[in-house]
Amino acid sequence: MLRHLVLSLFLLNTAATCQVVMAQNTQAHNPVIYADVPDMSIIRVGSKYYMSSTTMHMSPGVPIMESTDLVNWKMISYAYQTLDTINSLSLKNGESTYGRGSWASCLRYHKGMYYVSTFAQPTGRTHIYKTKDIAKGPWVEHTFAPSFHDHTLFFDDDGKTYLIYGAGKLKLVELEDDLSGVKKGTEEKVIIENAALPAGNSIGLPAEGSQLFKIKGKYYLFNITWPRNSMRTVVVHRADKITGPYEGKMVLQDKGVAQGGLIDTPDGRWFAYLFQDCGSVGRIPFLVPVKWEDGWPVLGENGKVPEFLNLPANKSLIPGIVNSDEFNRKKREPALPLVWQWNHNPDNNLWSVTERNGYLRLKTGRIDQSYLTARNTLTQRTVGPECSGSTCMDASNMKDGDCAGLSLLQKDFGWVGIRKEGNVKHLVMVNMNFADAPEVENIPLTQDKVYLKIDCDFKNRTDKAYFYYSLDGKQWTSIGKPLKMSYTIPHFMGYRYGLFNYATKEVGGFVDFDYFHITDKPSK
Repeated sequence: MLRHLVLSLFLLNTAATCQVVMAQNTQAHNPVIYADVPDMSIIRVGSKYYMSSTTMHMSPGVPIMESTDLVNWKMISYAYQTLDTINSLSLKNGESTYGRGSWASCLRYHKGMYYVSTFAQPTGRTHIYKTKDIAKGPWVEHTFAPSFHDHTLFFDDDGKTYLIYGAGKLKLVELEDDLSGVKKGTEEKVIIENAALPAGNSIGLPAEGSQLFKIKGKYYLFNITWPRNSMRTVVVHRADKITGPYEGKMVLQDKGVAQGGLIDTPDGRWFAYLFQDCGSVGRIPFLVPVKWEDGWPVLGENGKVPEFLNLPANKSLIPGIVNSDEFNRKKREPALPLVWQWNHNPDNNLWSVTERNGYLRLKTGRIDQSYLTARNTLTQRTVGPECSGSTCMDASNMKDGDCAGLSLLQKDFGWVGIRKEGNVKHLVMVNMNFADAPEVENIPLTQDKVYLKIDCDFKNRTDKAYFYYSLDGKQWTSIGKPLKMSYTIPHFMGYRYGLFNYATKEVGGFVDFDYFHITDKPSK
């Protein structure tokens, strides 16, 4: 996979190190979001901005966020609740789709309708969703083969609709008027033979991540590439016709900040929205000011990504991107707020926020031998530079062999919780840094109620997590060993907090979570 090649290069390359500056005044600072929100696509409709992003194997998928200032965002919707019900998307029959699912989306507004397109390797298809109400929906889906890699959806002034897609060699196809597939009687056209060339001839990653814009009659195509022995780089091609010919320029090569596109403000300013690989917290969004010279976008300040921006100051990502949850639900409230996503498709018969008022209940319905194969892990993003997640769990209805608790989800995962063996409950910490013997601490437990907490430190790429338990919710005790978090190729996603419960011997047990609390400060 090309994106896996990207990550491999990143892990071997120190040039694109994560650099974070905290707010020192009333200006916005980069990153604008210190959390895993990759592959952004942003539009402005009037005075509001909307953004879609990638969440791959999570369900629901293609999150939609809203902002009034380009800096502070809140979740408002998802393009789909279920991408597909195939085994790999549902963690069935030993299959999974970690690191795949739906990839880079494209958000557009055209004639009163919002559109989000994405593509998915597991389904082998391109998926286009549309709605008149971006916050409330409903979203209507069109889907067709093949899966057009890293495509940009584009509605042209002449009424035609196109996709530009590919890696290195970029291609163009015209769609049917109803977006049901490639227009009959047309063929794909290569519009750029090697889109990475403006960044040099020594290319480690072919140019991909296309996003197309039409400004003052010209077409501007944004792509990311990666020259060998360098860093993620932004290249732009422009043309007078969508079919070309295109001329290209390298427009930004700094801090590995790349992949995205252009957005303007109501008062006429321009910015590029891009992201940076930032270790285990994930891929985090940046904004870069843009000025225009000779019909070209000029990114950055003297070619550099600025620390501060002439935009309103960053607020906490709580409650817009992540949030605490007491699991108290009133009538007509959604069962789960938008900050939550399931690891793959859930089994909706095996969870509830109403069976016990004020609690999330997770029930077991099948046998699993691994945390990563278990269904119904409920997740939220971690956030930087530090964060703390905690919960209180009632384990009185666990069965022999059950495992449940609070986790950090990635290939190199860690969790703190309870494992029941016979009639005895054990408070355990599992750490996949020690894959040969991951249960690094085991303490016999004589009560059913336990408090669990995980602190994450992402400062300066520290990427360590610390695990704690409490028997009374007041006095906390460290357990196990710190987890060295690692952003890995198979998952291709920043670490997430997870609430989980799975059976290894018999089904029918359940656990109740009283709350989930998240803060953007380390616990005391």
